[in-house]
Amino acid sequence: MQDVQVLIVGAGIGGLTAALALQQAGCRVTVFEQAGELRELGAGILVTPNAMHALHHLGVGRALVECSSSQNRNATRHYASAEITKVRPPSSVYLEKYGAEFLQVHRNDLHALLCREVLANDPQAIRVSHRFENLEQDADGVTAHFAGGQHARGDVLIGADGCSSTVRTRVQAPEAVNYTGQVAFRALVPIENVDPALIDPPMSLYLGTGKLFLHYDLRRGRVLNIIGIARQPAWQEEGWAIPADPQEFLALYEEFHPHVHGIIRSIGPGELYKWGLRDREPMPQWTFGRVSMLGDAAHPITPFLGQGACMAVEDGMVLARCVAAASDVAQALASYEHARKSRANGVQLHSRAQAEAYQGATRDKVNLGRDAEALGLFTYNPATVPIELGAPA
Repeated sequence: MQDVQVLIVGAGIGGLTAALALQQAGCRVTVFEQAGELRELGAGILVTPNAMHALHHLGVGRALVECSSSQNRNATRHYASAEITKVRPPSSVYLEKYGAEFLQVHRNDLHALLCREVLANDPQAIRVSHRFENLEQDADGVTAHFAGGQHARGDVLIGADGCSSTVRTRVQAPEAVNYTGQVAFRALVPIENVDPALIDPPMSLYLGTGKLFLHYDLRRGRVLNIIGIARQPAWQEEGWAIPADPQEFLALYEEFHPHVHGIIRSIGPGELYKWGLRDREPMPQWTFGRVSMLGDAAHPITPFLGQGACMAVEDGMVLARCVAAASDVAQALASYEHARKSRANGVQLHSRAQAEAYQGATRDKVNLGRDAEALGLFTYNPATVPIELGAPA
């Protein structure tokens, strides 16, 4: 299909990847974002070879490599002794083995690159200040309704509006968004503010009892991304960027190695945020008539495999390929769901299991579990994976 009008709700990484891929497939795309401006929360993400294949195919991969960091050494450590229990190879090994890079990326950088390309194709493709409220669909199309009486009509509507997706709640029975029992802390710190002896190697994962602590560099070594995830029985506050006190963070990690304490102390005023990790059960059906979901709207993924953004990128790439190859909307969305649901829902469940492994350290040993590479996730190429088209409606 070509000359299809696709409405995408949500201008995050998944929604913008889908938009760019659909534009390149010959579709007309409009992305609706409820925020008043286009921006992503400042944070680090891992972009592994499976997602990099799609980004290279879409023409943004090289620019992302040029502004991001790649690992030379990546150590997994015991939380108390800092003993190194595993060392990953340098990024060059991943490039040779999988044909694409393993990058440490500032989320804003990837978001900006995708925005730039989508708007270069169509300066009117992204519309901010559009809070989605409801939808109607019929045999000829789907209409999205937004706050303030605004509406838009298209052939397909894609919910890319995150874990608390409103699109999802409009096409199936409402369900709770569950607190996972995990609180995450994050900070971005100028790397010159951190004693180099504390971050050798720059990427280290400390595994503890009910907690983990991770740091890695971004933007070619100019910024240190700091993440702590700890089991906490209760969580009341809502939001993804709640200001936090470094002393709270430090107290929670008092049993960790002094290197961890030193890194936390490097966090300046206003640089630390926290949020409660949320989750939903795997979605047994993604597509409802002319409406489907991608990214966290379909499969919220906890961060323990480092695959949340990568799965959203994969979704966007495969969705566009299915739309391009299909003869009608029903066939396109059925093929997309068939191609993606088992993999993405599986990653969602594996990430939960990896949390149990990573946070199951004792005074004597750590549990490495099965990470994304061990699960074989890096071998997937969303730009070339075979698409199985169902029978047209």
